[in-house]
Amino acid sequence: MPSFKNLEMAAAVSTHENIIVKKSFFGTKVIYAPTQSPVKVIVREYDPVEGARLQRLLDMPISKMEAELQRKGKPATAQLGNYRLEVCLSQDHRFCALQLIRFENYKNHALFEPRYYADNDVEAIVKLL
Repeated sequence: MPSFKNLEMAAAVSTHENIIVKKSFFGTKVIYAPTQSPVKVIVREYDPVEGARLQRLLDMPISKMEAELQRKGKPATAQLGNYRLEVCLSQDHRFCALQLIRFENYKNHALFEPRYYADNDVEAIVKLL
């Protein structure tokens, strides 16, 4: 299971106004403050073709992305790929933060700053996972 502290976007997410990060001897707990819901970390990897498709989907408006997912389905994950999607998702699906990263020239490159979704938009993002 991926750890919050190992995410590329951990610093940015921990400064979000609705996120509480509690560090303890046993690990780090991340809480979505408005609902007190625990936040879990999800990491998915994609090959170059599916990763590029995922990037296009994430650049679409939510309604268009949902329609595209219904038509063609979600991008297929890979065991090891050069695209990595990092997601922080609250247990109640009211908050989501994500960032897409591409491994290129032996370095990770964030394709965009962390994006934050709340309420109904989160359900569309969950369909990607």
